[in-house]
Amino acid sequence: MATVRFRGCDVVDGTGAPRYRAEVAVVDGLIAAVGPAAADVPADRVVDAGGLVLAPGFVDMHAHSDLAVLTDPEHLAKTAQGVTLEVLGQDGLSYAPVDDAVLAQLRRQLAGWNGDPAIAWDWTTVGGYLDRIDAGVAVHAAYLVPQGTLRMLCVGNDDRPATPDELDRMCALLAAGLTDGALGMSSGLTYPPGMYAGTEELVALCRVVARYGGFYSPHQRSYGAGALDAYAEMVEIAERSGCPVHLTHATMNFPVNAGRAGDLLDLVDAAIARGVDVSMDSYPYLPGATTLAALLPSWAAAGGPDALTARLRDPDARARIIDDLDVHGSDGCHGVPVDWSAIQISGVRDPALARWVGASVAEAASAAGTAPAVFCLDLLLADDLGTSCLMHVGHEENVRAIMRHPAHLVGSDGLLVGARPHPRAYGTFPRYLARYVREEGLLTLEECVAKMTGRSARRLGLTDRGVIRAGLAADLVLFDPEAVADTATFERPRATPVGIPYVMVAGEFTVDDGWRTAATPGRAIRRPAPRRSWK
Repeated sequence: MATVRFRGCDVVDGTGAPRYRAEVAVVDGLIAAVGPAAADVPADRVVDAGGLVLAPGFVDMHAHSDLAVLTDPEHLAKTAQGVTLEVLGQDGLSYAPVDDAVLAQLRRQLAGWNGDPAIAWDWTTVGGYLDRIDAGVAVHAAYLVPQGTLRMLCVGNDDRPATPDELDRMCALLAAGLTDGALGMSSGLTYPPGMYAGTEELVALCRVVARYGGFYSPHQRSYGAGALDAYAEMVEIAERSGCPVHLTHATMNFPVNAGRAGDLLDLVDAAIARGVDVSMDSYPYLPGATTLAALLPSWAAAGGPDALTARLRDPDARARIIDDLDVHGSDGCHGVPVDWSAIQISGVRDPALARWVGASVAEAASAAGTAPAVFCLDLLLADDLGTSCLMHVGHEENVRAIMRHPAHLVGSDGLLVGARPHPRAYGTFPRYLARYVREEGLLTLEECVAKMTGRSARRLGLTDRGVIRAGLAADLVLFDPEAVADTATFERPRATPVGIPYVMVAGEFTVDDGWRTAATPGRAIRRPAPRRSWK
């Protein structure tokens, strides 16, 4: 491995401290020296930074690259942004631990998130999945045990409380995943079957997470009509279980929550004042993204994908689903009646349906000569539930208020599949630096970088990276603070950013002078877990 010295760079070290000019030397994948001592380190290569900013590699606290890291060696969505670590297993649904039946369901249910690539599905445990990552990927990856997947394995797809024996089995599987190296647990409480878990069940699982030194990352039950109550439930779970909570993609969406970010932040501040360990992340965009099937009411999804498609075909069930969507406010759509003009089709599994991509459901329904909710259900049937969508439901004032909070970190929540995915997958990190630091001054550069790096590493419980300091991992990004910018748009969502000429993962350049190299130095980031019983 080459020894590299960065010369003439402005170091923004990830702590929030003011930038300073220094040389930084990298040897054998580690930062060997910072400051005058770096000049004495023999270097195979010197990179003249010319006043560019050297920062720790960016940490994506909420990523959906669970399969992309295994199938896409370039992984430009993240390498080009300066991301060197992604946190996978999000929203309570991912591919470990599994058995054959659960894997088959997940591959179908998550096709709108991750696609369904033809790969060797040769793992069943969290450890086996992390071993696959260790074979070499573009960026480092950490994993959260997905609570919805645990429920599939132990309870199935029924809308009911877990029995004591089922809960014990979930706790044991969770402990095994944490022992294998997972950093915590995620939930997706608007997605089946994780959404069927009650508060007591989640408290019991979080007690296991706390015992193993992890944290809880919930997608809560509502970001709409019941948002504050849903946030309060997550704080209650953290307080009762003693488990740190990270409120993922923390937003206040839909018209009912316009201008109400302060209510969320008051709740967070009060919890922190009581000693609850709370953090949160967000992306700097207004629309959200998910699968179209996620908008459906929870009762319709009970029993799994086959049961759902049967209900979509049954006239009485269809009428009830449409009533929930259009009149009452489906819990899958956060308790808010669906505004079909705000739901944009972003991807389909079946190429024969590609003509609808880019249109809102309202527009597509008008073209098809049918009602929007009817069109939605018909499209889901035709696409075997594989349709993805954008939800234009956010508020800029809420986004800006949340990102300024000291407990705020950065996550892209970027889906990488579909013809027109959300541009946040390719633009989140440079967008923060360009729009909210350079153009608007809402955040200082040092504060923004700390949110993207050192503070994120601290939330993950990682002490060997996230800060530029001798002896820590050489995951680094060199960018031009005057030129860095996102170029991805809703029309061209896969356009890569500008102003990030160098990215280093474990001491190897993944981006070199603006070009993606062939290097795949990323590995699974495991936090050692204590070898103990979960009880």
